[in-house]
Amino acid sequence: MTGTTARRTVVSIAVSAALACFTACTGPGGSDDSGGTTGPTGSTAPSASASAAPSSRPPALTGASADALRAVERATGRAGSARVESTTVMGRELSLEAAGALGWDDGLTGTLTITYTGGTTAETMRRLGTTAMEARYLPDAYYARMGDEFAERVGGRHWIKYVYEDLEDLGGGAGAGFADQMRNTTPNQAVKLLLSAGDVRRVGAETTRGRRTTHWSGTVGGATEQTVDIWVDDRNLLVKKVERGRTKTGELTQTAYYSDYGVPVSAARPPAADTADFKELLASQGS
Repeated sequence: MTGTTARRTVVSIAVSAALACFTACTGPGGSDDSGGTTGPTGSTAPSASASAAPSSRPPALTGASADALRAVERATGRAGSARVESTTVMGRELSLEAAGALGWDDGLTGTLTITYTGGTTAETMRRLGTTAMEARYLPDAYYARMGDEFAERVGGRHWIKYVYEDLEDLGGGAGAGFADQMRNTTPNQAVKLLLSAGDVRRVGAETTRGRRTTHWSGTVGGATEQTVDIWVDDRNLLVKKVERGRTKTGELTQTAYYSDYGVPVSAARPPAADTADFKELLASQGS
């Protein structure tokens, strides 16, 4: 393998890891100018938050439904942390599972184990010896632990560091708004989406993982619509969330379960000597 090919391979791995960490944590992401959403790699997903033009957005939800959902938003936000299990499918590009604990009291913190289960990105990672990785989220950056094959290509370093502010500067606007998305990621973001929908409805009472819950559903977005469903327990805490939409490579679905609200969460920075910086890896591609 030539030096140029090796560098491109390292960057390809780093970009794929960025997408996986971002998607596992945030779901579909934030809006871009075209009504889609962009992750840190420029992959486009459905616009959950603000794809409709201001004049076409539905009026703010009012009445009993709004009051109930705002109570959920407040209770889930105040809880500060939770255990998370999620599955995500992004068309032909990526399928993954994630499990761990995340906190949101003072920026995003926590640790997830991310397992690739399908898609073209997963196949690329598997060929390079990585089928799962650990992601650590801190208020200013997140870290992805790669396999030994990756470490051999970058001087023995196993971790990639992604500074949120650096990802904002990715070419073509791919990282625009990324830092804010990561800092503001909490389970109650799905509730905020529903509050912006014009067709919110209370589906009814259901049992979710053995817990009595109330199911709510709605459609958000403009040119690119996305459905959001949440299940809430009697403490107004989110138990389950499902978001569905489309990407350039097919259907997007993310299902997440939340439990053990208030669980202690910690995430230590990996040793600097065992860490490669994503921005430096990108720069090396052109050298």
